[in-house]
Amino acid sequence: MPTTISTARRAKPTAKPSKADRGPRLSLSARYHRQRNLLFVARQMQVLLASGTPVVSVLEGIERQTKDELWRDAIAGVRRSVEEGANLSAAMAQYPHLFDRVFRSLIEAGETAGKLPEMLDRLVKLTQKDIQMRSGILGALLYPAILLTVVVVVLCITLIVVVPRFTLLFESLSVPIPPTTQATVFASEVLRGYWWAVLTVLIGGGVGLFFWLRTDGGQQALHTLAIRMPIIGKLTQSFVTARIVRLLGVLMNSHLPLLQTLELVKASAGNRHYAALITRAEQAVGQGEPVSSAFNNPELITPSVYEAFRSGEASGRIAPSLITVADFLEEENDVIVRSLTKILEPLILIVLGGMVGLLAVSMFMPLFDLTAMAGGGQ
Repeated sequence: MPTTISTARRAKPTAKPSKADRGPRLSLSARYHRQRNLLFVARQMQVLLASGTPVVSVLEGIERQTKDELWRDAIAGVRRSVEEGANLSAAMAQYPHLFDRVFRSLIEAGETAGKLPEMLDRLVKLTQKDIQMRSGILGALLYPAILLTVVVVVLCITLIVVVPRFTLLFESLSVPIPPTTQATVFASEVLRGYWWAVLTVLIGGGVGLFFWLRTDGGQQALHTLAIRMPIIGKLTQSFVTARIVRLLGVLMNSHLPLLQTLELVKASAGNRHYAALITRAEQAVGQGEPVSSAFNNPELITPSVYEAFRSGEASGRIAPSLITVADFLEEENDVIVRSLTKILEPLILIVLGGMVGLLAVSMFMPLFDLTAMAGGGQ
């Protein structure tokens, strides 16, 4: 059994997320894979429990259907703990890297209220929304990333293979070389003669950036950049706000204590500025103020979301109001992402086509000058 599993089993759930509870930092693809497995487990449990199947039998069925060895071992461990008399949420707490605190808290709320299938249905919808959001972002970035990679490869091949042949031709013909062509030839010579230095700088820079982004300063800079960039910043704010608002609505609708709800939302915010916003909301609750007062921050939360929050508090229907606002934000985000994708694709093609065209013109310009000189000499 993997070491992470055995380590997680010894961890006990606490009020605040410990290092073990947070687990290792996962890549975007790893988090997406975990979300897919969580969705599978929640959906299977919801359907089988709603039909009256005992919890142990449900876990046995999921264990047989799970192909991922890590998850199969975890489900087996959860099943054994439940057979020994543990609650389902406590059994899942032994595997915090797989079952996050939001998932476990809703399971615990369902067990306490005797509404576990209903809570699992909410988990299914919440996880589906999260997966849809991640899929939309990845889908929007995939095509531009492929285009950029192809063009970079083509430019490198051109500089390494094609440009040297033109350089020899220019030298044999004693053709005057324009500045743009000189720059292209220089780039080719650097890439061919000092490829090891270029590779070292790129790899070293990438590794350095990777480790810097794992520091507090790097994380702060990254999170600030994410919400301050033109266009992308507003979209990031909208995505993070939609996730926070939906999570707040679902957790409040599950009748979890407000401070526990805010703590769970803060741990899932994904951005330090929004985590600080939730911290201010916790302080407001501790001082007896409305929780909506902390969300009166136009730099992070749009006024319409704040007004919906405040109106929901006044009417006593804050959870349904937040879920409705989250639905609206997610629909709006989908439209914006599709529009940006349609605009971005031709824009990238134009920019990259211009780069390739500039490279071609810089190589052929001396030949055009030579032809013009020859024609003038006649």
